[in-house]
Amino acid sequence: MGKLNNKEIKELIEKSYNCRVNILKMMKKGEGHIGGAFSALDIMTVLYNKILQHDPGRPKWDDRDRFILSAGHKCLALYAVLADQGYFNQDILWTYNTLNTKVQMHPDEKMLPGIEFPTGSLGHGLPVANGIALSARLDRKDYKVFVILGDGESAEGSIWEAAMSAAHHKLDNLVVIVDRNGLQVNGRTKDIMDSSAFEDKFASFGWEVRTINGHNFSEIYQALSDVPFKEKKPSCIIADTIKCKGLTFAENKFEFHHWHCEPDKIDDAIDIVEAVKRKELAQVG
Repeated sequence: MGKLNNKEIKELIEKSYNCRVNILKMMKKGEGHIGGAFSALDIMTVLYNKILQHDPGRPKWDDRDRFILSAGHKCLALYAVLADQGYFNQDILWTYNTLNTKVQMHPDEKMLPGIEFPTGSLGHGLPVANGIALSARLDRKDYKVFVILGDGESAEGSIWEAAMSAAHHKLDNLVVIVDRNGLQVNGRTKDIMDSSAFEDKFASFGWEVRTINGHNFSEIYQALSDVPFKEKKPSCIIADTIKCKGLTFAENKFEFHHWHCEPDKIDDAIDIVEAVKRKELAQVG
């Protein structure tokens, strides 16, 4: 695949920040895991608009690429992107934080089309993705399986069991993206459970690894376009990101991992996000 041109980059910026606005609108009834949703959103925007083979009209199409959000608490981003793609009516988003909503605090594949697996307990997404990738090989299918992990989530032992298994089985149709924003619910990941040097860890388990800026659309697109990085090896992308990217007063603050917000603060937050979007669009030229 070629490089993104300026028009494509601007379209991705528009989509990503429009999803941020919709996430804030969803939170008008009180709370949500906004920090990780905003840090992972640019990656998901590129995935769904430029990389994944998928069809919102046929969410269970056999040959679709699969995406699993292992860090399921970041699902505000997934809901916003799926609605933007046309998997379900956008009005469903505004039921968030209400009784019997389909857009719950963690995603459930029985509630909405486009969700592959329910992820709430951390560390489950990659093991499940291994099974799906192995199934593709057995069924002689060409689809790929993409997984977003959190860097805090990666303290879970099941992640590393799955990483070892994926390399052993030579799953070159499996791609992990680590959303490395450096923060988790109660502080900095390096202080709570230092899982730094992801590059060395995944490489030592037999993966091919690249590191990118997780908010640079060109870098995200190039890395995702190049997978598998090496035949018969699973691919790992370490994406350096900013917690709560785009909401300037909340960026890089672990207190915004989960935000209990006052409804009257949401409109101000939306104005800030819109201003950041305009700034980023202007920088593209």
